[in-house]
Amino acid sequence: MGCGAGAQLGGPSPGNGSLSAVIVAAMTDGGAGRAAPAPRDRDDAGRARNARPRDGLGRPLPYGAPGVERAPEGVRRTPDATLSEAQRLLDAGMPFHAHEVLEDAWKQAPSTLRGLWRGLAQLAVGLTHALRGNTTGARSLLIRGTASITPYRDRPPHGVDVAGLLRWSTNLTEQLDVGAVPDVPRLCGQGAATPMQP
Repeated sequence: MGCGAGAQLGGPSPGNGSLSAVIVAAMTDGGAGRAAPAPRDRDDAGRARNARPRDGLGRPLPYGAPGVERAPEGVRRTPDATLSEAQRLLDAGMPFHAHEVLEDAWKQAPSTLRGLWRGLAQLAVGLTHALRGNTTGARSLLIRGTASITPYRDRPPHGVDVAGLLRWSTNLTEQLDVGAVPDVPRLCGQGAATPMQP
């Protein structure tokens, strides 16, 4: 038998045997007693957006649980305002939320600076993974973030301490397997990195 020449997968199909009946049955569970999946959360523009509250590291919490306020998406900030807000969130132990602020800058930046903002966002996500105990994810994002910001080392824009962040990222990457508490990175060289508050 060739393709579609009477071949059946998984036994007889519900309804009239058409592919559409199989799809409808799969989507509605064919009345087998299981509820259909809940509708997805959507933002005002209709885009999928998880509306569950989040903890300080961006992990979803159950609906109705108290969470931390999320950084609004798509906010246009100056580079200085972006760096200031991201640093405030990092200092507060909320690197996932700092990444959202940096991601806005990445999406809005001119092409010559997108690598810098992407790299800063990746470093923040790497720190998030490290604090969550996901060493594999942390290592991957720290390496990618380091690669993204390295081209800006000799002429760092907006006062970003690229050399300091490269040292911080390398140090954190080396310490991932020993479970050390990561330091808070300093985005603009405002002093030495400080230990994260557990």
